[in-house]
Amino acid sequence: MSRQRLGSTFNLTVIAVALVVSALDALTKAWARRELANHADHVGPVALRLQYNSGISFSINRSGPLVTTVATFIIALVVVAVGLRARRGAAGIGFGLLIGGGVANVLDRLSARPHQVTDFIALGSFPVFNLADVAITAGFVTLIVVAVRGGKLLT
Repeated sequence: MSRQRLGSTFNLTVIAVALVVSALDALTKAWARRELANHADHVGPVALRLQYNSGISFSINRSGPLVTTVATFIIALVVVAVGLRARRGAAGIGFGLLIGGGVANVLDRLSARPHQVTDFIALGSFPVFNLADVAITAGFVTLIVVAVRGGKLLT
């Protein structure tokens, strides 16, 4: 399939943003597992503290990592299928952030034994999170802003 045809079928911005987010997340998680394994660190108000989450956001469903893994994988596939049809501009960036973060956490969970996501960023008493979580949140906020402003999300 030619690049022009691929570009008219899928929003390449979504793919590019998702790949960058996934790569950056993998690098930061590898760094955290290596550098924070034996001690926490502080950078201003941010604590860098290695923690693993077998559940989903806010450690929901920590007792069922297999169910969580399967459910997040299915959700990620659905978001990818929808997101690749995103309109250009902010919607494409929003879906790229959402897909990149979701795929990054799924890959992290699938590669870990037991199936857990690596978290390492702590702000006060807020639950510990990672770069993929930041991307997912930013993606949702971006898509909500586009929708509230009356913009279309999909082509």
